[in-house]
Order: sequence, then structure tokens, then C-alpha cells
Amino acid sequence: MSKADWLNRESALSLARLLPRLEKRYLPRTDEAEWQAFLARVNRHFPRLFLLLHRLYGQQYDFFYHLEGVLTTAIEMWLARPDELKALDAAREADPLWFQSHRMVGAMCYVDLFAGDLEKFRACIPYLSELGITYLHLMPVFKSPEGDNDGGYAVSSYREVDPRLGTMDELALLAAELRHHGISLVLDFVFNHTSDEHTWARKALTGDTDHQAYYRMYSDRELPDAFEKTIKAVFPDEHPGCFTYRNRIRKWVWTTFHNYQWDLNYENPVVFNAMAEEMLLLANQGVEVLRLDAVAFLWKRVGTSCENLPEAHWIIQAFNALVQIVAPALVFKSEAIVHPDEVMKYIDEHECPLSYNPQLMALLWNALATRDVSLLRQAIARRFDIPPGCAWINYIRCHDDIGWVFSDDDTLELNINPQDHRRFLSAFYSGSFKGSFARGLPFQEDPVTGDMRISGTTASLTGLEVALEQDDQEKTDLAISRILLLHGVLMTIGGIPLVYLGDEIGMLNDYSYGNNAEKEGDTRWAHRPAFDWERASLRRDQNSIPGRIFRGLQRLIQIRQQTLAFTRAETEIIDSGNDQIFGYFRQHEDQSVLVLANFSEHEQIIAAKRLRLLGLRKTFTDIVAGKTITATQQLVVEPYQLMVLLGSPSGLR
Repeated sequence: MSKADWLNRESALSLARLLPRLEKRYLPRTDEAEWQAFLARVNRHFPRLFLLLHRLYGQQYDFFYHLEGVLTTAIEMWLARPDELKALDAAREADPLWFQSHRMVGAMCYVDLFAGDLEKFRACIPYLSELGITYLHLMPVFKSPEGDNDGGYAVSSYREVDPRLGTMDELALLAAELRHHGISLVLDFVFNHTSDEHTWARKALTGDTDHQAYYRMYSDRELPDAFEKTIKAVFPDEHPGCFTYRNRIRKWVWTTFHNYQWDLNYENPVVFNAMAEEMLLLANQGVEVLRLDAVAFLWKRVGTSCENLPEAHWIIQAFNALVQIVAPALVFKSEAIVHPDEVMKYIDEHECPLSYNPQLMALLWNALATRDVSLLRQAIARRFDIPPGCAWINYIRCHDDIGWVFSDDDTLELNINPQDHRRFLSAFYSGSFKGSFARGLPFQEDPVTGDMRISGTTASLTGLEVALEQDDQEKTDLAISRILLLHGVLMTIGGIPLVYLGDEIGMLNDYSYGNNAEKEGDTRWAHRPAFDWERASLRRDQNSIPGRIFRGLQRLIQIRQQTLAFTRAETEIIDSGNDQIFGYFRQHEDQSVLVLANFSEHEQIIAAKRLRLLGLRKTFTDIVAGKTITATQQLVVEPYQLMVLLGSPSGLR
């Protein structure tokens, strides 16, 4: 018997042993028809779950005991799932690619900075609907330590909201109200580590060996030293290596990020089950998308970089199988800020159907600085295609810094030295490069190598801050055009576009963070200002800067949501024949559009011959400008202009 056949047999036998006992315990608590529908999902997805858990924990003597624990958790969480969310599960099973719709437009923000708290946030929903938002990512809302908490990514409890923001009941109420307005709630699931104030960590600090096994702790430096031969420190300025000594228990604790964030030990199956329960509890609050934080670091092995190991993928895939059983309305989104080729490995309908696209983000900024789309065109043509049941999350910036995460191989093919080019981009966006329009700030600068990442709002990085300081109307107009160009690419290239709230009204860097001792030195707080509602009140004034940006972005969103070519469509990157113009086709059924984006402050030309080579015939319409264009003429693309060319089936492609 092959190993695959043996595993299939063991999976079937395990389920046959476990289900009758569990059914006797739980069937009286539910309706017979509902139970049978649930069992259908169990039977469909359990074999995959069994295979993955066996890969991870099959060598442990008590594997089947832990397997029963995982299945018990699944049933308990399903029984606790509200009826409205079970109805959503059924709808999403009928339309599993709902997130590929052209109606999907995302936004992200901090609850306190945008609205104050969860209750007040509900009053802000009409603003989101006015903009056209259907996907809302709220930055960490859960209880975390006072002071050092990594912006909420050091979680002290997955079952308690930060008291300053509200309660779990208020979170569930907000999720429901968003859902009733057609907006899917997105939250972070920080599952690589917990805060050192989490209940599990507190018990570990008392000497509780069971809870010490939830983390990676070592009594001496033998294994930490062995690990650190091949791993790199994430924040070397804070502490060298990846371990922190805790005198109270006389152990070295694995802390990949900050010394108050303890890495969980997924070699312990108890940890997997405990985190599965926390995850499904969030699903039951009405969360529709979970952003999986720091996925690359989940598994550790001596002699490796301890990043992107196969077991990390198996853990996520096992969580995915559990979600398909308990809460199929929930979708995973991966956060893997690693080499572009490694990012691709997390994208799969059985792992993370959604994924951030850090390469696109970095290369859009690159094209804006260089006025050349060659690197953008080459890299996106190679790596934009993903499995058909998945979608990118495309963004210009997020709460975090901007890093230059493009492939060295791509730059070398274009005769660009990757390290020199990264230093140029850092200099350009930190404003130290002569002639730069940007006003950004260095983050995690290495004084020896000059390597750094960049902080800053979109408006400040695209030149609006400098233009306003100089009271220069021409530079102001160019900055607004850059903002709309970047967002225009997000809206049309394929996947879910994500807007950081505040960018739609052109908010600038906030340098007052330096007055706060807890934030001083972390330049990322410059691009996390409190939302300016007074500035937002100008959004309907077409002559104001906030009004021009808001209405321009609103128009782009409307074009996206009204054009079928932007739904569940492939993206074909093309060579426009002009290195300042980025171009791509989008097509759905009989509708095809050609998108052209000029990354230069000068008008650019595409020759009529090139248009005909691209398959453009007769006339077509730029649905952004509302102009009719004839393919027999050369095409003039204005500075920083985005064109979306739509023709009849016989006129385009």
C-alpha cells in the first residue's frame, strides 16, 4: 500500500471512529438538517485537514488525541456561529469567488485615529459608502500592552478588544452593520507570536511548563547560537539576534520581532488547536477576511533561515481546511513581505486566496521616481498571474513602511545595479536626492550600508507637501495627478485595490509623533495621522485640493465598479512602445479594455502603428476622460494621465 493510500485509509478510519462519539455529544444541541449539512462539509474537507496535521504532528504518540481535539473545536465553534453568518456561509459557498468582483474596493485605517472608537465608527459608514468602499481593514483592535505594543501587533488577548476602542459585542455589532451596507470586515490575525502579557505567557513566567511549551524557550545558548548562525535579525537596532533572556525563568525566549513579542511554538499541537479556536472565534464575530500576519516565520529549523519553510505553509493550509468546515465565508489574506517569488508560494485557494502585492507597490513608486516603467512592466508580466481562485490586494502604501522588495534578477537583466538602485530610491523618497518632489522619512536606516525603508503619506511622497510649502500651483497639480495615477492603476490592474484612509483627501505627513515618547524614533507614525474630518468636509468642493483628490478617486472607483472587464478577468501586460507608459489589457467575456498610464510629467506619444499592433481598430473611448479616439492617429497621453480605452468587440482586440 502506498503512503498516499495509507493516509487516505487512516483519514477515513479516523473520521469513522470520531464522528459517532461526537455526534452523540453534539447532535442534541442542533437541528438534524443543519447537522447533516455541516457533516457534508466535514466529509469534504477532513481528508485534507488530516493529511496536513499528519505531516505536522503524525510522529507524535498522541496524534489521534490531538486530532479529536481539533475536530471538537471545529464543532464547538460551528455550534456557536450566529445564524446570519451561517446564511453568509451558504451564500459564499454558492459564489466562492465573490472577492474577485469588480465591486470590491478596499480601505484600511486605525479605529481610534479614524473615528475614536467602535461605537463612533458606525456613524462613519456613510462616508465609506460615499467613496464606494466594500472591504474595510481595521488595524489591530485587540487588547495589547500599554506602551510598547508594536502598534497593536503584540496581542495580549484575542478575545478582548482594546478597552479604549470598545468591546467584543461592539465589534460584532460593527461587523454586522458593515455587512448590511455591503462592506466586508477585515481584521488581523497575529498568529506567529503573542504579547508577553498574554495569559499563556504570564503562566509561562510563573514556571508553568505546559504553557512554556506554547513558546520556544531555551535554558542555555546552545540552540539559540545554532539558530542564529543562519537567521537574520529583523530589528537589529533593538536587539541582536532573535532571542531575549528572561531572568525570571532563566530562559532565552524566541522573539523574532520585539522583545515583548514571543514566538509561538507550532511544533506543539496544543498550540495549533488553541490558535485555531482563537481564529474561529474571530470568524464568529463577523470577520470576513483575516490578514495572516508574519506568515513567513511560523516554523523554525536549525540550519535554515527559519523563513518560508514548508511547515509554515502546512499550518496555514490546515487552518484553511478548518475554516472551510466551520466558517466558509471567511477568507485568508497573506502578509509576506519577502522575495516576490516567495510571496507567490502562499497564494492558493487552499492556503491564502488573497495576498498583498508588495512588489507592485514598490515598483509603482520606482516608476514614479524614474519616469520609466521598464522594471515595472518586466516584473509584473512575470509574476502577476496567480491561481484562478485567488486575487491580489494591491496598495500604494499601508500602515507600515515602504520597502524596495523587487527581485535583484529583474534589475540585473535591465543592467541596473540593485543595491545602488535601492539607495537611489531611498534618497529620492527621503527627499535627499536633488530634484526630488518627495517628502518621506527614513525607517530602519543602516548607517553602514545606507539601506533604509521609507515612511510617508501618499500625498507627501508624491510631492503635495513640497508644492504647498512653495505655494506652487503647477507642482500642486502634478502632485494631485500622481496621486490619482497611482490609485488609477490599483483600480484597474486586477485584484482588490486598497486605499489607506486619509489618502483620498490628500493628508500630509504628521511630524508631531516626535512629541510622543512612545512613538519617537518610529517614523511610520508620520503617515498614521488622526483622520482630518475638517479636511474631509471639503471633499465636495471641486476647487479644493481634498475635493479634487476625493472626486477624482471616487470617479476611478465608479469606473471600476461599472466596467465588467475589471471582474474575474486576466491581466495581460503589454509593451506600449514607450518606456514612460505602462499598459495592460483587461477582458471579461466580450468586454475588453486597454489601460495606459503615463508615469512622466511630460506628454507621451504612442504611434498609430503601435496601436494597430496592439489590436486596436477603428474608434474607441477613453472612459476616464470621456473622449473618442481613432486608432489611425497617434495617441497623445497627457502628463500622469490614466486612460481606460473601451471599444466594441470589433473595435478593441
